[in-house]
Amino acid sequence: MGAEPMKPRIVLVPFPAQGHVTPMLHLAHAIQSHGFTTTLAVPDFIHHRLTTNANLSCSPVELVSIPSGKGDRGELKDFQAIVNAMENYMPGRFEEMLRGYRAVACVVVDLLASWAIPVAKQCSFAVAGFWPAMMASYKIISAIPTLMQKGIISESGIPLCNDDIELSTELNLDNDLLVKLTSKELPWLVGDSATCKSRFNFWLKIIDRTRTLKFILNNSFPGEEGKIDKQFQNNIKNSPQVLQVGPLLKYNNSKCNNPTMWQIDSTCLKWLNLQPERSVIYVSFGSWVGPIGSDKIKELALGLANSGRPFLWVLKKERAWQSGLPEGFIKRIEGCGKIVEWVPQEEVLKHKSIGCYITHCGWNSTLEAIQHAKPQLCYPISGDQFINCSCIVKVWGIGIKLYHIEQHAVQGYIEKVIEGKDGKKMLERVIALRRNVMEGSASEEARNNLGIFIDYLRRDVRIC
Repeated sequence: MGAEPMKPRIVLVPFPAQGHVTPMLHLAHAIQSHGFTTTLAVPDFIHHRLTTNANLSCSPVELVSIPSGKGDRGELKDFQAIVNAMENYMPGRFEEMLRGYRAVACVVVDLLASWAIPVAKQCSFAVAGFWPAMMASYKIISAIPTLMQKGIISESGIPLCNDDIELSTELNLDNDLLVKLTSKELPWLVGDSATCKSRFNFWLKIIDRTRTLKFILNNSFPGEEGKIDKQFQNNIKNSPQVLQVGPLLKYNNSKCNNPTMWQIDSTCLKWLNLQPERSVIYVSFGSWVGPIGSDKIKELALGLANSGRPFLWVLKKERAWQSGLPEGFIKRIEGCGKIVEWVPQEEVLKHKSIGCYITHCGWNSTLEAIQHAKPQLCYPISGDQFINCSCIVKVWGIGIKLYHIEQHAVQGYIEKVIEGKDGKKMLERVIALRRNVMEGSASEEARNNLGIFIDYLRRDVRIC
């Protein structure tokens, strides 16, 4: 008997952050189930963290390391340093890696890692994009040229008008979400003016590189924004076809938990087992968001403690994060509250004791909350989190926005979500949304969209 034919390979390149690596790994699982070999290529410092903190032996996805010039223990928080490594050091090393593979069908590139697009094209490989966030946020990024042309933002991305402007009106878009957004909530408005300008230039480069792509796979579900926006589809005829194939977490059928870059404290699961059903407030602002400030930490701590309800709070053991905790707070909350550095979030959110999720509205966290039908208290901090929050609160009605972190406000909103009429309605809505997204018509359409991409790979792509 002859040797078994080599399966065509898909190489996937995420942006080096937890919230990007996780959904791209889920995408790899989905593609692999259709008869492909999948390889996830990450910078060396991400590879080191994943292999140190996660059991990857049971994963069918190959994990490979791209030298970054930063070494295994590179600093994850410095966005500009990561961009410099991606643009100036990693392309040559990645090209060497790609040329060493046989039977490559396609390279799938996270749009925030757009540096890999010209590298893959130089190797004559087919390239597809990956957008790990909401379709709505992609629309905003795609509309940057129009926003500049209409004088809504400057060439540096800064809003030119002090008044709020409804983006849907200016862009002639008809849907339930964008009508809620304003020019002050643009996703590149992070930090001071110099930081905003740097982020905006980063997006301009992404827009330019993605023009030649045939497909962009989007980790969101059809109908995320309410109405179907035909005008947007007409506007992007000469741009990549965006296929909503999410939420991709539903494709993770391996026995492995999501690989994490941080050491998990599993004692939280035993603690959750001791709590009554739907009683616990879970608090996490994700892995990428910086400290919210000592004053807000103090107010949040007092609000949680005085709510009289058990709470699980993910809070790093760093001075910038814990400096606002009231003196003796950790000892004071023994028995009713638990503070840990990192948790297995999906296991926490699916636990029956969780009744409310105080969140920064990161997209992965939002999808996980929907998957496990948890109402949310939303406190967006930066980037696309404001767009996600608008959808959670104003379109889906499965959460409440926490405008101020002040102890009495925190207490009041917790009661509203756990015991109030609004909370009961939110729970009903998130259960219905979960059913549609994970099992219903939205899920079926997302699978069909993934099938369009798989058919393209099998029919039209030359295997190199």
